[in-house]
Amino acid sequence: MFFRHPLFAYGFRPFFFFCGLFALLVIPVWLLIRTGDTSPFSGLPAQLWHAHEMLFGFSIAAISGFLLSGVPSWTRNRGFGGLPVFSLTMAWLAGRAAFALAPFCSLPVLAAVELAFLPLLIALIAPPIIRERNRNIAMLAVLAALWAADAAFLLGVARTDAGLASRALLTAMNIILLLLTIVGGRILPAFTSNALRRTSASFSLHRYAWLETLLPVAMIAVIVLDILQPGPALRGWLAILVAVLHAVRLSGWRSLRTRGDPMLWVLHLAYAWLPLGFALKGIALLDGAAWAQYWQHGFGIGAIATMILAVATRTALGHTGRPLAVGRPIVAAYLLLALAAGLRVGGPVLWPGHYPAVLLAAGLGWTLAFLIFTVVYGPILGRPRVDGKPG
Repeated sequence: MFFRHPLFAYGFRPFFFFCGLFALLVIPVWLLIRTGDTSPFSGLPAQLWHAHEMLFGFSIAAISGFLLSGVPSWTRNRGFGGLPVFSLTMAWLAGRAAFALAPFCSLPVLAAVELAFLPLLIALIAPPIIRERNRNIAMLAVLAALWAADAAFLLGVARTDAGLASRALLTAMNIILLLLTIVGGRILPAFTSNALRRTSASFSLHRYAWLETLLPVAMIAVIVLDILQPGPALRGWLAILVAVLHAVRLSGWRSLRTRGDPMLWVLHLAYAWLPLGFALKGIALLDGAAWAQYWQHGFGIGAIATMILAVATRTALGHTGRPLAVGRPIVAAYLLLALAAGLRVGGPVLWPGHYPAVLLAAGLGWTLAFLIFTVVYGPILGRPRVDGKPG
């Protein structure tokens, strides 16, 4: 039975593995689609397919892996594994297959297959969260909001409405950034404190209660305004405000003290793209500056993908009984992804006459980063725990 394979012994295993595998395949495919000047969706820009698969393929897989490993810890319940995880994985893979075959797949079939996954994930993780009245019950609302954004995207495809589809994707990205804000605000200070206190007994982080209350509210305001789109000025100034709030928050976490620990500095690097991305977004909306126009890729590669790689490499080690330390290949993967983010955001500005070459270089950095991850972590995720424990 396939579902008895160690890959399906715990919820994070298949989703982190297929997240990495999908990442290293989908960008080369996207570059080929772009070169051919075709679109998987008739009458709509090909970029919509690319953005959808980055958010609802790649990012959702990683979020699922994180939740399937986190919920048992939050609720003190038995972990998810076996047939339920196998079935959930097949549902995610079916959605990716449907979008890969989008030009040949009828829209009702595409929608039915794609929209099945998140309700199944909610159905799996909701009972222990609700039963234990856990504070993370808001995660269920986040997943429901992502499902609604996916449904709105498909409605835009059905209507050949690029505006609706684009707004749905922007909403989904903002929801993921909200999730990153919440989760990052928990794990970065905790991991940083635990690691650095071992070298300095007097070490402490600076945290501001008012900021921890205000920042999630401001992120929700970003979601609402980007849906309503009242005008560039209001959205631009809100983005600048959010950039400042994230920068103040990050400044209290002593990022420079983490430079000797790759598993720490990569988390801080990922979070640093939040203030940078919102600053670029604000400038692009307020001033229309060409050099700030690639802010969405700063979020997508710099913040979201880098945080995914950081969390996946750490979680997979801890949950398979291995020491929390990465070797040089994974450090190289971190650096390659950082290079890809920098090239995708800044490259078109620095080398405007070489845009295709810049895209190719950024795509190569991304692909190599996730190739390394898949090669190194495939055996870790596909084999039993080294300590003999279940999971």
